[in-house]
Amino acid sequence: MKFSQSPAVKTGLSIAVATGLYGISFGALAVASGLGFWQTVALSALMFTGGSQFAFIGVVAGGGAGSAAFGAATLLGIRNIIYGMQMNSMARPTGWRKAAAAHVTIDESTATAVVQEDLREVRRGFWTAGLGIFILWNLFTVAGALLGDALGDPKAWGLDGAAVAAFLALLWPRLASRDPVAIAVVCAVATVLAVPFVPPGVPILIAALVAGVWGWIGHQGKEARA
Repeated sequence: MKFSQSPAVKTGLSIAVATGLYGISFGALAVASGLGFWQTVALSALMFTGGSQFAFIGVVAGGGAGSAAFGAATLLGIRNIIYGMQMNSMARPTGWRKAAAAHVTIDESTATAVVQEDLREVRRGFWTAGLGIFILWNLFTVAGALLGDALGDPKAWGLDGAAVAAFLALLWPRLASRDPVAIAVVCAVATVLAVPFVPPGVPILIAALVAGVWGWIGHQGKEARA
């Protein structure tokens, strides 16, 4: 099968375009939230995981400390470690490709790869989605950051809330079953209840802890039934 005719490549390219466009929102929101242009560009290039990036600037825009923003981003990024182990066993990258694969192992590249049955298609889907999103996400981040310079105070435009909304836009398509939706609702309630009583940035850490406990309890229940 020709590379251009590969279903995995076509899927990866479509996902890359759809996801990469969110980089405009991230770039604009990050700069308007107080990050410099080069800080914003570096965050996309080095962190490169949309949910964590939006969590980071959401905490910053809300007045939270850098440590709280980093903690929230780290907790949301832990899932990529699991993805990495899965993709290492499926795609079996070697040499320099292993380091490159680790950097582009995100929700979308993993999802594109795991639905493929042939090893060649697994690799094509993974690399097409991963590299495609990386390139487009960073290009659109630059465009958004240049736009964000003209926006001014994020609170004047409601951008502190827009960062959260953009994060939810990335999250919602992944809530395909009742359990993820239930977790999202419970975490949202926990966050709302915590906001009046804790410093900015801490509510999202509480929500991440709630999600982690929920996942652990669910995993224990599945093992008990097995």
